Amino acid sequence: MKIPITAIVILAAGLFWWSGCERTPETSQKSQANANPSQDAAPATNAPATPTNMVFIPAGRFLMGDKDQVDAKPHEVTVSAFFMDRTLVTQEQYEKAMGDNPSRWKISQNPVEQVRWSDAVRYCNKRSEMEGLRLCYDLKTWKCDFNADGYRLPTEAEWEYASRAGTTTAYFFGDSPAKLGEHAWFDKNSGGHPHPVGQKQPNPWGLYDICGNLWEWCNDFYKVDYYKDSPPADPQGPDTGRTKVVRGGAWRFSAEHCRSGYRYNESPGYADVCFGYDIYGFRCVRKAPPPMEKEKQGK
Repeated sequence: MKIPITAIVILAAGLFWWSGCERTPETSQKSQANANPSQDAAPATNAPATPTNMVFIPAGRFLMGDKDQVDAKPHEVTVSAFFMDRTLVTQEQYEKAMGDNPSRWKISQNPVEQVRWSDAVRYCNKRSEMEGLRLCYDLKTWKCDFNADGYRLPTEAEWEYASRAGTTTAYFFGDSPAKLGEHAWFDKNSGGHPHPVGQKQPNPWGLYDICGNLWEWCNDFYKVDYYKDSPPADPQGPDTGRTKVVRGGAWRFSAEHCRSGYRYNESPGYADVCFGYDIYGFRCVRKAPPPMEKEKQGK
């Protein structure tokens, strides 16, 4: 459950209270380790050709959620294969595509921050356009075409599945946060600022900074009880909502926020008057091609 971020991030009063910038705070609740279910999730040995700087995430089944959070009831989910950026989108990558760098901490290999959900979506479309791919987002309705082959933000289920990387513990390296400093930048080791991508050890599937450094935007609207009614295969989140899901924790947050099943949410910032915080970033995903017929038959 999220802790109101306004108690942690001190910014000019009122920035997020214009129309389109509201946040709905939730009651905080401590959580320890997730349940340890059986799980089908292992890197594929016959993965398709993977785009540069992305990781192939194989299709699989896992137990999503955290038994100690009221908004994260554990439930089994099946996820189709996809590609995911190996790191958070860097300032260099963002500026090359969009022509500007909104970040507070300006270092080219740092993850881009102070980006709203709407900024991340525009970047996804621009990146797709630059590579001749079909755009995923309609910027008038903000709807996502999941059948398009372009870049988009991960669903919440895709993000957690990739973060867990076949594990069932609170963190992808175990139930204790003792080793978190080997994998993430958080409040105890960040020195009060974000860091260049890829400096910490990756998770078992080769994803860097999947916890810590910056919260990562997901495509889904947030709903406190969505897990209760979500479909068992490739859930895409509620149809409507006021806030979007962010995952993974960030450089000024505690170890608790870096757990694989920890949920948080923030206003998408559709309006131009909305400002982004220096704790939000993102990574992109792409639809993976269907398996070859021989692979389907196990030949």
